[in-house]
Amino acid sequence: MNTTAENLRSRFGLIVPVVVALILGVELFQWTFNRVYVPQGHSLVLRYKGPPLPFLPGNRPVAQPGQFAKVDENGRPLEIGILKQMRGPGRHFVWIGWWETKLIPDVVVKPGQVAVVSSKMGEDLKNGQFLVDGDLDETTQKGILRKVFGPGTYRINDYAYNVKVIEEETINSDLQVKHAGWVSIPTGYVGVVTNLTDNPITKAVAGIQEKVLQPGLYPVNPNEQHVDIVGIGFAEKSVKTNLKSLDGVPILDESGEPAVLDDESGISFPSNDGFRIHMDFTAVWGIMPDQAADVIRKFGTLDAVEAKVVVPQIESICRNQGSSLGAVDLLVGDTRRKFQEQVSDAFEKILEDKGLTLLHGFVRNIHIPLDVREPIQQKFVADELKLTRDQELLTAGTEATLREAEKKVELETERIKAETMKLVAQAEAEGEKQAEETKAETLKLSAAIARKTAELEAEASVILGKAKAGAKQLEAEAKSELFTLAVTAFGSGSAYNQWTFATGLPEDVQLDTLYAGEGTFWTDLKGFTDVMTGRQTMEQQKATKLK
Repeated sequence: MNTTAENLRSRFGLIVPVVVALILGVELFQWTFNRVYVPQGHSLVLRYKGPPLPFLPGNRPVAQPGQFAKVDENGRPLEIGILKQMRGPGRHFVWIGWWETKLIPDVVVKPGQVAVVSSKMGEDLKNGQFLVDGDLDETTQKGILRKVFGPGTYRINDYAYNVKVIEEETINSDLQVKHAGWVSIPTGYVGVVTNLTDNPITKAVAGIQEKVLQPGLYPVNPNEQHVDIVGIGFAEKSVKTNLKSLDGVPILDESGEPAVLDDESGISFPSNDGFRIHMDFTAVWGIMPDQAADVIRKFGTLDAVEAKVVVPQIESICRNQGSSLGAVDLLVGDTRRKFQEQVSDAFEKILEDKGLTLLHGFVRNIHIPLDVREPIQQKFVADELKLTRDQELLTAGTEATLREAEKKVELETERIKAETMKLVAQAEAEGEKQAEETKAETLKLSAAIARKTAELEAEASVILGKAKAGAKQLEAEAKSELFTLAVTAFGSGSAYNQWTFATGLPEDVQLDTLYAGEGTFWTDLKGFTDVMTGRQTMEQQKATKLK
């Protein structure tokens, strides 16, 4: 038994170091050969290539050309080939014998750039199509993705896609400048979109689109669309006659008008009476957002509109309308104003038919030859002088009428002032009269009230005297009645007197009994009592009178 246990311990002691050495060897192999580090901003493309030796497990069929290797639900490869899923930044362990790795940078699209992506995997497009619908890792056809990718960082497998990062592109053709890529449309402009091919998703057909892009930033696929940036609003265009000048100062002729330098400048035409006329015209025209697409479709650019429509039509209308009038008609006010209105209306109608908008169109200057203009100007000067004289006479008459009216106003003012003073005096006299009458009436009423007051006071004194006398009489009668009742109550006057005497004595009186013989003291005391009783009665009556 001991031998068997010792053998087991010996074998276990040999196995443990071997296992530990094997584990350490595997870890060393992993960290030395199988470890792959992916830095930030990069991704790792994995290609499964099967076991390094035929007898090792892991043999798989080869993926179809142009397709990713299939994987199971856990991401383990079912075919030999490149995996669709890439590894991000960090440390990864892949067996070097079974896998092939490739480190690629992520696609960084900066602000002001877009990424145009082309799919290299899937079926070929048909019917001449070259744009592929769908997002990254979702496409099933070869071609350029219709969608472009704006600023950001993208992990894109270069086995399936090619990427081209572009900024705003300009395409010049036939004096037209078209834009694609990261297109910036400034304020005051719109973008007219030209589709290079049909879009089955939005049902848009190839060609210029009616809907325009408003001011803003737009990622535009240069393989799908081109954008014309068109200014919206009004612009001024003037056709002017060259005038003679010296150091920038116009040279005037004998009548004070600028002199024409040459016969070909401005709008030049002969009047119906054979005089050469030069004319200046200014148009304020433009296009609205709903007109932009039609303008690009018909003319290509705004410069082409100005060169092919605006300027030729200005010259044509002015020549046609002006050549039917005489030189005098173009100088005189009424016919000249009518001519300006006709030219402006005709020009507006033509621009409207062309899909353009006219804000203002007017004739600025009409240069007429001096030999025609001077007599007419002199006649107008004479007419103006006559009108001035007539106006002066009218002014003088009006001034005289004004002075007469002023005198009438002054006279009427004095009359009204006197009438006002008269009315004021009458009002004052009437007021004084009413005041005196009111004063006299007040005194009369005051006297009557005083008399009535005196009568009431006298009557009150009489009544008060009677009341006082009656009160004294009643008081005396009450006292007399009181004594009568007191005497009656005591039974006799002597008893009442004795009670009165007794109540008048002080509380601390001391009585002593003296013996003076038979009958002497009581006889003397009786006399004393009568005297004191009579004296007390007199004092009470005196006090009553004083009250």
